[in-house]
Amino acid sequence: MIRLLVVDDSALMRKVLGGIFAAEGDFELAFARDGLEALDLLPGFAPDVVTLDVTMPGLDGLACLDRIMLERPCPVVMLSSLTSAGAETSLEALARGAVDVLEKPAGAVSLDVDRFAPRLVEAVRAAARARPRTAHGLAARLRARHAGLGGPNRSPSPAPEPAQRPAPPARPALRPQVPPAEPGGGIVLVGASTGGPPALTALLGELPADFPWPIVVAQHMPATFTGPLARRLDGLSALAVQEVTGPVPLAPGRVFIGRGDADVIVVRRPGGLMAAPAPARADYPWHPSVDRLVESALDLVPPARLIGVLMTGMGRDGARAMAELRRRGGRTIAEAEATAVVWGMPGELVRAGGAEVVAPLDAIAAELRTMLP
Repeated sequence: MIRLLVVDDSALMRKVLGGIFAAEGDFELAFARDGLEALDLLPGFAPDVVTLDVTMPGLDGLACLDRIMLERPCPVVMLSSLTSAGAETSLEALARGAVDVLEKPAGAVSLDVDRFAPRLVEAVRAAARARPRTAHGLAARLRARHAGLGGPNRSPSPAPEPAQRPAPPARPALRPQVPPAEPGGGIVLVGASTGGPPALTALLGELPADFPWPIVVAQHMPATFTGPLARRLDGLSALAVQEVTGPVPLAPGRVFIGRGDADVIVVRRPGGLMAAPAPARADYPWHPSVDRLVESALDLVPPARLIGVLMTGMGRDGARAMAELRRRGGRTIAEAEATAVVWGMPGELVRAGGAEVVAPLDAIAAELRTMLP
């Protein structure tokens, strides 16, 4: 049985979520009406997973998340009707240690619930196997907050402060004319899903502004989140990061994030290789599809000039195509189980014999640099 604590201030939403998980038959459920009640339940119930509303009276979702990660770390899936309008808040939740963020259905009795339920159950099952990451500086941030509130347990939380992050290395001003990725260069192809945004932050933060190959990323996410994710990564990395909303030339020192709810592929145009959006296809179940990205690159670029990196995520997207890339002479890196939030995608690549290198997250950037010609 999976012990699940559902935290939501709406009685109707607690009933809807309870019904979804009760129907599965392998969940033991507990419910909390707000963040403070959730904290009270943590020691006795000892949940395997918490679903946590972002907006609640008293102790809000992000502040409650901080407390959970400090006092009794466990996988947390954030749920909110504000995630479309507040994608930055959702990304902040991921940076603070949440495993996943999902948008609530628009109505309690609607087709939205039917579409939402399978994705929610899948996310919670994956979270039950996940390794939550604690945000850097969490304890110090909470001590400072509580010092001004008269105690940690019973005072409402102010608006959450952004997690403290070091300033990214300075990067040179972008040149008006960007040289294409060819000839002689190559492309790094990165795939990630659950736990991916913090992993991308860690990876890109270790790469210099003059990294010689472009990087194309397929991160499973809705379209609402990929633009804010690209902007966030751009501010945290020495590399220039952008969302792929139309065909854009591949160039050194740049990172291209596939737009959510669609795919990102490599195409050739008269000016050279480009990253381009492509409508999602039913034969690829996850989007942006890592398999489709890698296959498109293999169609146009010699395998020896491609490096595939498969990081944390549930499922198996990317494993097939990256194993083929390796078979044809390309290079591949799989994130190690010890650091992956969910060792689904990279684990499948390892089991398929397609991982040339298996490395913890903090070593992937160094492995990349050694693979460059």
